[in-house]
Amino acid sequence: MTAYRAAWVCPIDRPPIRDGLVIVEAGRIVGVRGPGPGTRETRFGPRTPEPASRDLGNVVLMPGLINAHIHLELSWLRGRVPPAGKFTDWVKQLVAARGGIERPDDPAVLESLRAAIHELKASGTVAVGDISNSLASPAAMRDAGLGGVVFHELLGFKQRDGALVERSREARAAAAGCVSLAPHAPYSTSPELFQAIRGEVSASACRIMSVHLGESPEETELLATGTGPWRGILEFIGLWRDDWTIPACGPVEYLDRLGVIDARTLVVHGVQFDDAALARLAAIGATLVTCPRSNQWVGVGVPPIERFYASGVRVAVGTDSLASVEDLNLFSELKTMRGIAPAVPAAKLLASATLAGARALGLEHELGSLTPGKRAEILAIALPGPVDDIEEHLLAGMDPARITHLKDAPQHPSTSAPQHRST
Repeated sequence: MTAYRAAWVCPIDRPPIRDGLVIVEAGRIVGVRGPGPGTRETRFGPRTPEPASRDLGNVVLMPGLINAHIHLELSWLRGRVPPAGKFTDWVKQLVAARGGIERPDDPAVLESLRAAIHELKASGTVAVGDISNSLASPAAMRDAGLGGVVFHELLGFKQRDGALVERSREARAAAAGCVSLAPHAPYSTSPELFQAIRGEVSASACRIMSVHLGESPEETELLATGTGPWRGILEFIGLWRDDWTIPACGPVEYLDRLGVIDARTLVVHGVQFDDAALARLAAIGATLVTCPRSNQWVGVGVPPIERFYASGVRVAVGTDSLASVEDLNLFSELKTMRGIAPAVPAAKLLASATLAGARALGLEHELGSLTPGKRAEILAIALPGPVDDIEEHLLAGMDPARITHLKDAPQHPSTSAPQHRST
């Protein structure tokens, strides 16, 4: 049993603790408390004497981050798809750079994927919601010790049944870890395929689904009127359906009518959602995953983050892929969110990048907060000096050089005497 003392402890599920203590045994958190001698509460029994502590000095301890939306297999596209002023223009650039094929066995693709995982971990991420077309990521995530859910993404605007779902079943079963399904988006997925995916996910062991929704004005135009750039693209590539019924509504209402959104759905982006759509998502209990840096890169605008939180919808955070963001540091995403939404309490933003993401991925019993009983996936972040508002400080952006995963830190003999600290 080891007790780690730090200048600050940020448990997420309770207010920050100055000069706090986190007690770990056999890879699990067994206690979190403030300063002072005496006894402690544990999940595993009555009060017991406090163990000797290891003083980490001027650091903050917090749970590992949860990146709820990423495309690891697109990591090889870093620097190859420039920002655009319009989403469909960016998509055309992406398709051209990608070459229209999946390359899961290409050494360059796999090397970039593994490097991205290393980058995620170095910047404090311990689990992800990864979108994969090729299922190249599950084995790499397992080998690197990165947790989360992999969503096998299916597309097919002309699909009139669930044949794609059936054909993907064997590959998903053979993949490592928790693998589910993801319909891509309303402009690329038929109503029949949406419903087949929802049925498959609901009957599976991993009953979580992810979908891109409300990302661009072009998407909302297609659903509202059946016109616009997406129709032109689908017609040009031969994937338009003349028998598709124009829903004449917004993205959330469209999927709600199809019966494919529930409390286990991750709705990604939502830049175009109005208040009624947000209220409906909040009532359903779905999680909205915001990726503000990517949204601006691909030309869909700035997400209305303050309205997200005001609506009561659950908000998690993702970076999206390295095809549309400079790095995979979730602290950089939080910094962007703070700039967009100065009125949102810092505690809520931090919870979105930790506990809300863990809940969305079905990992809340293991990750997302420093709570007795959970895995000791703890970040120790070096502080530059005295810090009075630790939550705001964590939203200012964190260089990976300041971040240590506590389980990877060098172990030294415990001492009950605290070290000098400047806070």
